[in-house]
Amino acid sequence: MKTYILSIFSLIPTLISAQIGIGTNTPLEKLHVAGATSGVRIEGLNAPNNPSNMGTGSSSRVYADAEGDLVLGTATSDVEVLFSPDNYLSDAEDTGGADANVINQTGTGSGYTIAGWPRVVGAGSSNFTLTRNAIIEINYSVSWNIEKSNIPVNDQHARIVQTFLYLIKEDAPGAGLVQFDIDGNPVSGDPAFTYPLGINGQFYTNGADGGGAADEGAYQGFHNTGTDYVKLGPGRYRPMFAAQLAVGNTSGTGAVQMFLGTGNDEVQVIAHYYN
Repeated sequence: MKTYILSIFSLIPTLISAQIGIGTNTPLEKLHVAGATSGVRIEGLNAPNNPSNMGTGSSSRVYADAEGDLVLGTATSDVEVLFSPDNYLSDAEDTGGADANVINQTGTGSGYTIAGWPRVVGAGSSNFTLTRNAIIEINYSVSWNIEKSNIPVNDQHARIVQTFLYLIKEDAPGAGLVQFDIDGNPVSGDPAFTYPLGINGQFYTNGADGGGAADEGAYQGFHNTGTDYVKLGPGRYRPMFAAQLAVGNTSGTGAVQMFLGTGNDEVQVIAHYYN
């Protein structure tokens, strides 16, 4: 008669180790999955079983919730459109007051002029609210006209039309012009000119050529577009614009003006949350 005695430790190996290794006999963590191409599959997070999974061709971020459970982030957990009003700026040509949108021509450029005013004032129409730290993506398309005494410019001089967007923080703390991000860096990346976002420009010229009339050229319906990113903290923010109209040779040009926001203008603000 033979008697077999098996050690309890050989039957329950998990009781003698505080670490579990998959593909390795020497785990370095509580759970160690070894292998350069190894992966972990959780079927409760796949597309058929979890509505927060974005499906084939996309990837979804996995978060740890307050209990330490792994969960999928929803679309608003990662990216959120905070601001996208229709036709943001007032269209009327206005030469005076807080809502003026006129920019007078300078020589080679003597600075930007604040111009334009939100067409509708209120939450979602003239400001957006950020509830936590995020990388803010700003996209804009702003319209402009250029004229001399209500007719097209006709001197054939080359001009540059430059625009940028800036932010005003409407609530405390830190109310006022937004010049620095949450890390203390200039939002523009330029310590000498701290607050512009999405600076962009284009050239304009017009005049009689080849027998055509001097006042037949296009002078309205133009747009400048810009995109920029900035790290911001919680608060209520209002996007605003500034522009400059510069010409190298002012001889014989007369009183040339540009009006900002005279057509359809778009401002889109997207929050990319990172913690």
